[in-house]
Amino acid sequence: MPMPLWWGKINNRVFNPRALSGGRWPVLTHVGRRSGRSYRTPLDAHAVPGGYLFVLVYGSRSDWVRNVLAAGGAGLRVEGKEVTLSAPRLVSEEEAERILPEGARPPRILRITEFLRMDRTVA
Repeated sequence: MPMPLWWGKINNRVFNPRALSGGRWPVLTHVGRRSGRSYRTPLDAHAVPGGYLFVLVYGSRSDWVRNVLAAGGAGLRVEGKEVTLSAPRLVSEEEAERILPEGARPPRILRITEFLRMDRTVA
């Protein structure tokens, strides 16, 4: 069971602005599926073979996840570099466990079972 969406709204207003201004977190740039507006969301992005894996702390119903799935991709600023990502897809907990880097697995107490994988687009 992912964290409740109401906690995500608190994150958006309190913690995300700090994470964006701090410059240490990877930032996903995505387009709103209804508004067409560009959004920046600080996230934990884990490099995996051929792309990145995102732990869906709030589940696949999060707006940013639905936006990325609808758009078919997003941009990621990580370690000072811009990366283009495509082919977003939800992956199982089992697949995520196989490809997540050592120590990147979220604590079991959070009961996170959904993950999003995207491929790095080679320019």
